[in-house]
Amino acid sequence: MFESFKKLINPKKLLSYGFDTDIHSHLIPGVDDGVQTMQQALKHIKELQSLGIKKIVTTPHIYAGKYNNSANSILPKLEELKSYLITNHCYIKIEAAAEYYLDNIFIENLKNNQPLLTFGSNYVLFELSYINESHLIHEAVYLMLSQGYKPILAHPERYNYYHFNIKKYQELKNLGLLFQLNINSLSGYYENDCKKMAHKLIDTQMIDFVGSDTHHSKHTEALIKSIETPYYKKLLQMPIKNNEI
Repeated sequence: MFESFKKLINPKKLLSYGFDTDIHSHLIPGVDDGVQTMQQALKHIKELQSLGIKKIVTTPHIYAGKYNNSANSILPKLEELKSYLITNHCYIKIEAAAEYYLDNIFIENLKNNQPLLTFGSNYVLFELSYINESHLIHEAVYLMLSQGYKPILAHPERYNYYHFNIKKYQELKNLGLLFQLNINSLSGYYENDCKKMAHKLIDTQMIDFVGSDTHHSKHTEALIKSIETPYYKKLLQMPIKNNEI
């Protein structure tokens, strides 16, 4: 299976992810809608390695009522994955944080000072509803910043309700948010409007991090196309923070 992925890579083009660290993926088996087996995790991790990734921060969903994860469920599974990788001669730095869903329970946890799963220098990755604009975002960002966290909004280009108001993105940046772009948005993997917004966010220099958001084979295969796009090459010229992690 991994060999078939490598065949997609044209060695003459020396395709490379361009960054040492991937900060958004779902590679701990069985905890969310990402990989379900150790074998799948191993396959996708090797695929990311083949593109030059040396470190992975995998980020399982924490979404009350849907993915009821916590440090107590994620971190032991991470250790199992690490052992499996070593047993199968796959050597890579891998750690876990989370992709939090912004809802009332997340706000309550912040108000109660419950520690969040972070990476790097206290970065926290979170996402919004794809359907409705959240009225909680200002409060959430304020609470995170006041507790010393550095909030990163996952895939801002995928929230359709922001697409017709580029000024809204600047307002979010002014709150103190960092933005993480999904690389596969650049090749139109999600939808064309997401691709257009991804381009605008790059043109306006708003992107701080990039991520593969790997869940399954379609995502890693799409990376081959995405990292060949002109806008990915433009990203490589920006002060993206991945290699600081």
